[in-house]
Amino acid sequence: MPSPTLYRRGKIMYNILTLNKIAACGLDRLGDNYTITDETSADVDGIILRSFKMHDMELPASLKAVARAGAGVNNIPIDKCTEKGIVVFNTPGANANAVKELVIAGMLLASRDIIGGCAWADTLTGDDVGKQVEKGKSNFAGIEIKGKTLGIIGLGAIGILVANAAVRLGMDVIGYDPYLSVTNALKLDRHVKCVNDPKLVYAEADFVTVHVPLMDSTKDTINAEAIEEMKDGVIILNFARDGLVNVDAVKAGLASGKIRKYVVDFPDETTVNHPGIIAIPHLGASTEESEDNCAKMAAAEIKDFLETGNITNAVNFPNCQLPDDKEGRVTIVHKNVPNMIAKYTDALKNVNISDMVNKSRGGYAYAILNTDHRVTDDMVKALEAIDEVIKVRVIK
Repeated sequence: MPSPTLYRRGKIMYNILTLNKIAACGLDRLGDNYTITDETSADVDGIILRSFKMHDMELPASLKAVARAGAGVNNIPIDKCTEKGIVVFNTPGANANAVKELVIAGMLLASRDIIGGCAWADTLTGDDVGKQVEKGKSNFAGIEIKGKTLGIIGLGAIGILVANAAVRLGMDVIGYDPYLSVTNALKLDRHVKCVNDPKLVYAEADFVTVHVPLMDSTKDTINAEAIEEMKDGVIILNFARDGLVNVDAVKAGLASGKIRKYVVDFPDETTVNHPGIIAIPHLGASTEESEDNCAKMAAAEIKDFLETGNITNAVNFPNCQLPDDKEGRVTIVHKNVPNMIAKYTDALKNVNISDMVNKSRGGYAYAILNTDHRVTDDMVKALEAIDEVIKVRVIK
């Protein structure tokens, strides 16, 4: 495997480590210049994974990128990767439809007691099962979702699909997302009501579903205070991440009758076998279509990055693209401090920079530079000698 400081001559072979089973339809998109392995290698260029926990894993010095075939990345040591200049990708929206469908199913399961009714039906015996059904079915009567209000916390890829589907099912929909982008806002059905305070969602909603990433700022988004703001008999759904909903507060709400049902896709010892809690075994993205979509997107992201340096859907570095149409191309990961552009352009003073893009995210930045001639090893050494530069990679 060539050193990352050598420029490309011909086709490079890239080594990809898979830490979980990844759908073949995704890996097949990488091409014949990729070697796929499930054994840790010292010279691995990229990692593709799903749920494998990387926090205790020693990161290979050659590692350039990690692609999570899914949305959540709390199984990846983001800070450690960022400090080493390793770009971490996820696949937002690839499993959104699968999760959306299960959210709708969760609302129906919680409102109609389908699970309880089916379990009861399986106990019936004898020649008069039909009569027993007619006599006992009233014990499982429920409510319809048409005409009810669905409150959504978080209007990202999944939240938008849930909102639009609920509108089509005849529900009123109210949503809250302080970071709602213009692009996402345009995807929302015009009947979705957006508000600037989650309390306004809680006050109106018969169902509350949460669709935000799990961070320090979002932990226990649904807590005792939030539940107190909700309508009596509310149904709460969590298909986003464990930790967004405070289970103790939910149990107290179930005991008091404040909460009708809690549907969670992340069961543990605190939520299984508890009255009023419907624990689904993390099936949100468990469809053939979702796994295929995530694998395809993850493979495309890591392939584009390794071969061109372009970044799309990274969680620790800014999206950054530049057409790959010049003789030379180099990428630089560096700390986001003043005067960096002057420093690295000075290191490249003996080559003409035809195009350049530099974007920052937090304390780090990423640059792509196209040059009219190939960048030499001496130029790379000059770039690497800059204190604030973390990683230099010559694409060609």
